[in-house]
Amino acid sequence: MCQFEGRSGWCRGCARTLDEVRKWRKMQPHGRKSIERELPRRLQKLAERAE
Repeated sequence: MCQFEGRSGWCRGCARTLDEVRKWRKMQPHGRKSIERELPRRLQKLAERAE
């Protein structure tokens, strides 16, 4: 279950935005891959903010 962080708008668990979560099932594979490449960076930033 996603919980969105206020400043970035990213989910604390998967690091996707609400819009990305909503569109995920209908996205083309290249669109998903593009987002998936960003997720580690987003998760790192969320972790740094939590410290």
